[in-house]
Amino acid sequence: MKIAVNARFLLKGKLEGIGWFTHEVLKRVVQNHPEHEFIFIFDRPFHQDFIYGKNVTPIVVPPPARHPILWYIWFEWSVKLVLKKHKPDLFISTDGFLSLSTKVPQLLVIHDLAFEHFPEHLPFKFRYYLQKFTPKFAQKAKHIVSVSTFSKNDLIETYGVPEEKISIVYNGANDLYKPLSFEERQKVKDEYAQGSEYFVFAGALHPRKNVLALLEAFTFFKKKQRSNMKLLIIGRIAWNAEQIQSKLQNHPFKEDVLHYDYMQVEELSKVIGAAYALTFVSIFEGFGIPILEAIKCHVPSICSNTSSMPEVAGNTAILVNPSDIEEIGNAMRTLYKDEQYRSQLKDNCNSQGEKFSWDKSAIDFYEVIKRFEI
Repeated sequence: MKIAVNARFLLKGKLEGIGWFTHEVLKRVVQNHPEHEFIFIFDRPFHQDFIYGKNVTPIVVPPPARHPILWYIWFEWSVKLVLKKHKPDLFISTDGFLSLSTKVPQLLVIHDLAFEHFPEHLPFKFRYYLQKFTPKFAQKAKHIVSVSTFSKNDLIETYGVPEEKISIVYNGANDLYKPLSFEERQKVKDEYAQGSEYFVFAGALHPRKNVLALLEAFTFFKKKQRSNMKLLIIGRIAWNAEQIQSKLQNHPFKEDVLHYDYMQVEELSKVIGAAYALTFVSIFEGFGIPILEAIKCHVPSICSNTSSMPEVAGNTAILVNPSDIEEIGNAMRTLYKDEQYRSQLKDNCNSQGEKFSWDKSAIDFYEVIKRFEI
């Protein structure tokens, strides 16, 4: 088969959720199936690390698509012309967008529909585009991949997509996410948390991640529980984050709240691996990759009881109402005071983590690709 791939999220040093899915899955598919020819379509100069084999031909077509108007131009003009010229048997798009004007069969990955349920968390121009075009993309796609059972059911209920048109391919976690030795954990705590135990949050800072509630819950915890426990907030400042920035600067326990910018996986895996617990009380997630990363490190979580997060966390986490500050704070207190319970959650990470791997994800994804074989 000749397979074209939307590669615009393959950005060296800037991989986040969609980028990691694209990188980890397509790298394995390309390398495991040299019998197929792949055309990787980039919207800007690419890094050689993303050309996974001799069977990959990279193509760069402008404009760099990072704005709704440019999204439309790129998919409906630039990508359409590439597909018309090269005549692939399949176009794979892992970012929720596709071309409405091409006749090439398309495999679409939709990670979540957060913009439908919490539109207020996005700037108007972005949510308008997503709400207008995503239903059309879902209808146009020959097949859809979802990253969780929750997200699959959401597509069925929200857009009326037939169940048989959707396959589930879970996310995985980088192999660097693994349990650390006592000495390794202490070294990380010394470097990032002033030698103290710490809760950690990892993710872009915007309203849907519910960081304000997490900061309030940490205040509740510190007032109720005397300890040297720190809270590490790891992530870049994203949209509508002014209140989060203000809260970080004016937190009543400011000396115990430490914010670090986006970290590469080599660094982040150590910081998560040395944590006392992950605190991930997002309002809505299509999957919740940090939860799985913590599981792979045998680190328990406090995470939301909403959307896909219970599906990923299994029995490795305390599930909380993300809108209930005291419930989140009391979960912190529970883990802090009940070491036996925390140890049980850690022990559960081994079996839960075995359910997810990028190798398995790539195998499952290729099974979907085989549906398009002539």
